[in-house]
Amino acid sequence: MLYAILAVLAAVFLVLGVRRDRRRVANAVWLGLTLVFGFLWLVSRDDLPTWLNNAIGYAVVAAVLVSGLVLPVVLVLNGVVMLRREGRSPANLLSLLTGLAIIALGVVFVFALADDREWVHAVVGSLVIVAAYVAFLFVSLLLYSVIYGKTGRRTGFDAVIVLGAGLVGDRVPPLLAGRLDRATKVYRREVAAGHAPVVVVSGGQGADEETSEAAAMHRYLLERGVPDDAIVLEDRATTTEENLKYSKALLDERGHAGRTVAVTNNYHVFRTAVLARRMRMKLEVIGSHTALYFWPSAFLREFVAILARRPITHTVVCGFFVALYVMLVLG
Repeated sequence: MLYAILAVLAAVFLVLGVRRDRRRVANAVWLGLTLVFGFLWLVSRDDLPTWLNNAIGYAVVAAVLVSGLVLPVVLVLNGVVMLRREGRSPANLLSLLTGLAIIALGVVFVFALADDREWVHAVVGSLVIVAAYVAFLFVSLLLYSVIYGKTGRRTGFDAVIVLGAGLVGDRVPPLLAGRLDRATKVYRREVAAGHAPVVVVSGGQGADEETSEAAAMHRYLLERGVPDDAIVLEDRATTTEENLKYSKALLDERGHAGRTVAVTNNYHVFRTAVLARRMRMKLEVIGSHTALYFWPSAFLREFVAILARRPITHTVVCGFFVALYVMLVLG
């Protein structure tokens, strides 16, 4: 009964949070807690039919096998693909390093089971708690990000902001092309509905780029039939936050007061929305398709960036559970 009450409370906070602002990170946490407490309530019941008990047991075993054996192998293989296709950079190493970390933790855990020293159990158990905390946040954010990206307003926009991404020389690569194609669809849909939206292409020039991202994006849109007078160039931004900040300033200069949507890749949608909320910008964020191999490392990067915003909070919460566990083990 306790788990049912906790699940309902978490669900209530989730609904209230979404009604207040869909872009809150706390919504993802409440979603995760709702699912966890709901699952604990389900497995703690004594009146479940045998077939459902068996199904839950099989599901748990399958989840353990996938997370402990299949997932790390997939992440390592994905990391190798990322290095080959995207080059060697810290961001492209994330899936590889995560897979290796899961494997290492599993090996340490297995060896710790055969060791009866309390301090070993305390250390390894603490590592498991930290991993479980991070995994809970990761899954919660992933699920909520998918939900956020699939819901919300899709029409009725007066301005479209396209967030920049890296160029290859002066050429628009597939990742950025996906954003521009999605923005083009939004623009044409609004024109067909009788509106006259403005499209802001935002992105400065990197050290290895022959032109600004905004200029390359501008050329790309012109080639696909978007009129020049509907495109506004913002060629200073080097980060997502600057994309939003400088684009908003340009729209303000033009007297824009209507609804705005930002277009980025689907893995980047929720963090962009979170940034917009912190900047007190009222806008929707929609995503374009991303190649499947790119997703793991890309979303891991988004996850790390979101966690990095609240390092003290996560350290305190995780430290509390670790301290409690160590006190119980060491007596």
